[in-house]
Amino acid sequence: MLIKTYGSAVFGVDATTITIEVNTDSGIHFHLVGLPDNAIKESQHRITAALKNNGFKWPGKRITVNMAPADIRKEGSAYDLPIAIGILAASGQIEVDFEEVGQYLIMGELSLDGSLQPIKGALPIAIQARKEGFKGFLLPEQNAREAAIVDQLEVYGLKSLTEVVDFLSHQKGFDPVKVDTREEFTLHLDNPEHDFDQVKGQENIKRALEIAAAGGHNVVLIGPPGAGKTMLAKRMPSILPPMTLNEALETTKIHSVAGKLGTHGGLIALRPFRNPHHSISDVALVGGGGFPQPGEISLAHNGILFLDELPEFKRTVLEVMRQPMEDRKVTISRARFSVDYPAAFMLVASLNPCPCGYFNHPTRECVCSPGVVQKYLNRISGPLLDRIDLHVEVTPVSFDEMSSERPAEKSVNIRNRVVQARNLQNKRFAQTQGVYCNAQMSTRSLREVCKIKKEGQDLLRNAIDKLNLSGRAYDRILKVGRTIADLEGSATIETPHIAEAIQYRSLDREGWMG
Repeated sequence: MLIKTYGSAVFGVDATTITIEVNTDSGIHFHLVGLPDNAIKESQHRITAALKNNGFKWPGKRITVNMAPADIRKEGSAYDLPIAIGILAASGQIEVDFEEVGQYLIMGELSLDGSLQPIKGALPIAIQARKEGFKGFLLPEQNAREAAIVDQLEVYGLKSLTEVVDFLSHQKGFDPVKVDTREEFTLHLDNPEHDFDQVKGQENIKRALEIAAAGGHNVVLIGPPGAGKTMLAKRMPSILPPMTLNEALETTKIHSVAGKLGTHGGLIALRPFRNPHHSISDVALVGGGGFPQPGEISLAHNGILFLDELPEFKRTVLEVMRQPMEDRKVTISRARFSVDYPAAFMLVASLNPCPCGYFNHPTRECVCSPGVVQKYLNRISGPLLDRIDLHVEVTPVSFDEMSSERPAEKSVNIRNRVVQARNLQNKRFAQTQGVYCNAQMSTRSLREVCKIKKEGQDLLRNAIDKLNLSGRAYDRILKVGRTIADLEGSATIETPHIAEAIQYRSLDREGWMG
């Protein structure tokens, strides 16, 4: 007897439906075909134990399982459940309506006792199931809330093989899992754990981070140990605009594919903040592997990637970020296929100015030998620094500022100004696909949007001549100037806006990078 069940394979952040054909015939053998990996080949042993421990038996017949399309490699243990259901139905151990079984997409890993273990990629699988007109999705209960984000699809979270059998044979009734995305998306953003009102002083740094958040600009913080670089960076998410529903779905898909949502994960409504250690490999940062998985830059999509102690990262690791920072996606290519992962992140980095940390310190003297400072900073390539819009010097807070009782501005107030500036940018780029903030604008848009007066041009020309800036740095200054004008509600970029933008190119100045 032949029966078909349906599963799904995830490539990148998208899913492809897999037809699992199970045929029983006379003889005693088990054939599994259709480019399965080792985890799927081992499924026979898990399924055999699960069937015996739940009152079923392994059929004494010749069983052929084909996973179509046969030219796509399948990976992982999540196909245990659809294969097991196909074997039970084909061998006549359960009575089911074959047409009804074909209306459900089934995925889950089996334990030896028949319980279901969570899977990766439930959200993109559910999205593809709805797109292809499936009635419902049967999967482990740990992934049910994640998949139930998708509307117009009945999602059933089940605990074991016997529950799946009871559902398909109508021996028990089960209610589909419901998730109200509007309720999930309504979060209390006004009282974040890390708030800028906890930061004493540092008003100029807060101003720079407000500009970075308003325009989506990359920023690097340079300062001695203990000046507050990491503390300030951790508060950046509290002033970013709330995510839209589409952004939340994109981000949740990536975390679903990577298996980072946890056992009861739902919609990710807070912008991600990723803080990898400087010992990270280039594959872990940008993604990859034998069967590609998203890296940290994709997990930071629509959020912040924070690289603490930037010069301590291996140079090869930093260099692989250059193209994703420009393209806002990363392409992982293999011999038989390639996958794209989105990577529209804001880079926030911090670094000490030298190995001892006190170069350019206002009160303490640097003890590094001559040439060491430049050698230390040269670990970061010029092309990478060119892609960072704001270079901000962080100075230590004085005792008077630390002990002051004067209340600092709350993040919610800063975020309101950021949202107003982003609204202006949304209107400006409404007809430009894929551009949502000033940092993302193309060269053509730059020439149209960032026109400056003669006084501003003269000021910018002098800065470029003295600082020996690259063409990319010139574009960055114009973009930052446009963001400063947006924060002030100005339709044009005035000379003070250009002057402030030039201030945020600290590492281009004489005395820093040589």
